[in-house]
Amino acid sequence: MGYLFSFPASQLFINCNFFPAEFSIVVTLKIPQMAPEKSEYIFTLLEGDSDEPLLGLRLSQNKFHFLQKGHGSRKRITFKAVGLDDNRWHTVVLAVTGCYTILTVDCGTPLEVFERSFPDDLDTTGSTFFIASRRRWNGLFSGLMRQLVLLPGSDATSQICPSSEPQLSALSVPPALLHLPIKPSSTDLPLHPYEAEVRVTAGMSPPCGHSEEGHLWFNTLKRGLFLCDGIVWLTMLQVKEKLDYVEDHQDLFTNSETFDIEVFHIPSVGLFMATANRDSNLGSGIYKWTDGRFERYQNISTYDAQAWQYFTVGKKKFLVVANCRSKDAGNQEQSVIYKWSSRKLKFIHYQTLITHSARDWEAFSIQDETFLAVANHRQGGRNHNIDSVIYKWNPVAQFFEVNQTIPTTGAYDWEFFTIGPYYFLAVANTFNGRSTVIDSTIYIWLGGMFQPYQSITTFGAIDWEMFQIENRVFLAVANSQMLTEEGKILYSINSTIYELSMTSQTFIKFQEIETNSALDWEYFTVGDDKFLVVANSYDGNSYSLNSVIYRWQGYEGFIPVHRLSTNGCRDWEYFNTTDGSYLIYSSARAALSKVLKLRTI
Repeated sequence: MGYLFSFPASQLFINCNFFPAEFSIVVTLKIPQMAPEKSEYIFTLLEGDSDEPLLGLRLSQNKFHFLQKGHGSRKRITFKAVGLDDNRWHTVVLAVTGCYTILTVDCGTPLEVFERSFPDDLDTTGSTFFIASRRRWNGLFSGLMRQLVLLPGSDATSQICPSSEPQLSALSVPPALLHLPIKPSSTDLPLHPYEAEVRVTAGMSPPCGHSEEGHLWFNTLKRGLFLCDGIVWLTMLQVKEKLDYVEDHQDLFTNSETFDIEVFHIPSVGLFMATANRDSNLGSGIYKWTDGRFERYQNISTYDAQAWQYFTVGKKKFLVVANCRSKDAGNQEQSVIYKWSSRKLKFIHYQTLITHSARDWEAFSIQDETFLAVANHRQGGRNHNIDSVIYKWNPVAQFFEVNQTIPTTGAYDWEFFTIGPYYFLAVANTFNGRSTVIDSTIYIWLGGMFQPYQSITTFGAIDWEMFQIENRVFLAVANSQMLTEEGKILYSINSTIYELSMTSQTFIKFQEIETNSALDWEYFTVGDDKFLVVANSYDGNSYSLNSVIYRWQGYEGFIPVHRLSTNGCRDWEYFNTTDGSYLIYSSARAALSKVLKLRTI
């Protein structure tokens, strides 16, 4: 045991500092035979820096002790001939009610001690609970503990007894322990060495299979303790990370200006990133995460590439690019689907689709069918009022075929999301040929097709980002510019976060955030904290602006916490590796993207 597990009593006694006058303590434990002179603590409640318990449970050979302070003195109630140190599981209930202290072991016959009533004025202010210790190393608990529960105002015996397994009666067992197989103690069964098997690593996960069942793994990087259930590592105890600051990690020089970044993982191969680059002569790059950095892996011919999307169909792995221009002047633009070759370990050409100044692809599945939606932005030089297309995978032909067309207005982005059993698809409409003040539309899947659900007025909308916080559903839109029919242009305008109202069943305005030609939102979490980062690209005078990370503050919404210097910022992506968490942003003004590392505490 490398440290003492403790927490302030104020975390338990929130509204009242006094310990309850009537209560039960339920503990399920397994402890080897103890030497006659040895004693060990199940828990103690210590006042300030004192070593004398206000309250505690202690074990010694064949004895169970209840320690308490009351009416100016300290006393110990001892139950004798209680054989708990036999290396078997036992569930013990200690109930204090009125003048009686009652001990029940494995739902057996209760043992009663008649004493003065437990004090009703035991003040816990400034005190600390120590689990399995008395603060000091002397007296540490050396067995296994499956549950330790304080239940005020009631004798908990009736809640867990009778039981088919009285030694393992459960009142409140952590979920990670509830389904673990408990091996019975028997003279004809060997002791299981996994009870003392602990792996310590700096981040890499050790194997977890049948032979490792019951092994413990302490991850020093994530500061967590995990238990193998024979299939996966279950979290037993983990320190929640908090974002401290953001630092430069890598300058990534790309073929040309980058409009989009797609980070994806190919199982058994590694972490990759695809950049959608402007220059048609140089194409776009695919990079692989190697030794903590992205290294160039493959180059693909693209034509003013605007976006990449990685997706899978069964075991097949695909990458589709949105090409904004044609290969040759005057020809039709074509976007291309590439398939990962497990033999060549590269992406190879798979299918070509006719698109119109394509800005985005969105891949999604509905009831085991795979779809691809393209955002067609413009046909020719001026016609922004065209159809965008939804394709569906044909499992017989092994190709994507047109499934539905949807009228859009300078479409720039699709966002697919689900709410309960319902499927939604939101389009960011940017420009109708005269103004950017137009409606963007949310569609719902009904009767085998997408139908309009709600329209929201947006201002040159470039991106939708859907995210959920607990049971609340949000949609954030990145508004890039306000161009009115009178020709006036504003770049410093509000982008808006909408929340789904369960009353009206529509998205209503939740929060407006001032942005500078916002082109992207990215939602991510660090520990228990939730964040949004916005790509600010232009304020009417300069492209060198701060993009901002906002943190969720509940009632206050999102508040700014970090300002990051960017140049023509176009896209943000968040990703994790075994080394930690990262953000990467692309620039539409320079052939340089930056990888930033999130430092946590």
